[in-house]
Amino acid sequence: MTAPPGGIVREFMHSYLEAVPQGTTIRAAAERMQLRRIGSVLVESVDPKRGFSGIVTETDLVRKVLAAGLDPTVTRVDQVMASPVLTIAAERSMLDASQLMETNQIRHLCVVEGEDTAGLISVRDLVRSFVDAESGPVCELDKVYRPLSVLMATTLGTIRSEEPILAAARLMKERRIGSLLVVEAGEIVGIVTESDLVRKGLAGNVDAASTRIGGLMTHPLISIDINRTIRDASEVMAEKRVRHLAVRELHKIVGVLSIRDLVKMVSVRDRPRFLGQA
Repeated sequence: MTAPPGGIVREFMHSYLEAVPQGTTIRAAAERMQLRRIGSVLVESVDPKRGFSGIVTETDLVRKVLAAGLDPTVTRVDQVMASPVLTIAAERSMLDASQLMETNQIRHLCVVEGEDTAGLISVRDLVRSFVDAESGPVCELDKVYRPLSVLMATTLGTIRSEEPILAAARLMKERRIGSLLVVEAGEIVGIVTESDLVRKGLAGNVDAASTRIGGLMTHPLISIDINRTIRDASEVMAEKRVRHLAVRELHKIVGVLSIRDLVKMVSVRDRPRFLGQA
């Protein structure tokens, strides 16, 4: 049998699972994410035989905690977790994993083998599998003229550097986006992401209503030329350990590319196959 483009889930999953008890505070969960440099933690079930009861991601912490103005020192992970955890069998293809993530607008899936949770797979793993493949949908997209222009978001979400963390979290929630370009004196000077809000804000024990975005943003801005390839973008994200890149054309920022954007087109093109086997 021919291996599916991008490989199978078992080949790319992470076997180590970071988990916290249900009573863990949001502050403690954010500190764990910051320490491990991860975008999610699993939430343990009260009954150990039942595995995990949910998952908490950086998106959950930004939209359900920061944007809502909840106190991270008393709010618990079981109050904001996504439950039940969405899963995929280890022998399924990475294309199937991509479809499940895109359909449910998530970045993580638990991997199961039989009745056991064997690992976790993220959207970053999808990008790695598709980009590293010698043939397949991403290779085909790279043959398109300026593929980054097709994938990137051209409506730029911006926020002034003097605005508080709370305002950024609420804007991200409202627009359902994971980053905002930061503006000073009319110029784009940096970017603030969900990771920044969680790892530097929540984990850093700062006041969301008074701490300014300028103190948390990534600066200088990490960007890529619009004429570069999808593989180039993936390599820059991996090297810099980021999930968003500003896209520039003739020294002007014309879009923002997220790691999810790198696989979104793959999901769209593969959907007829996925629906046909459902």
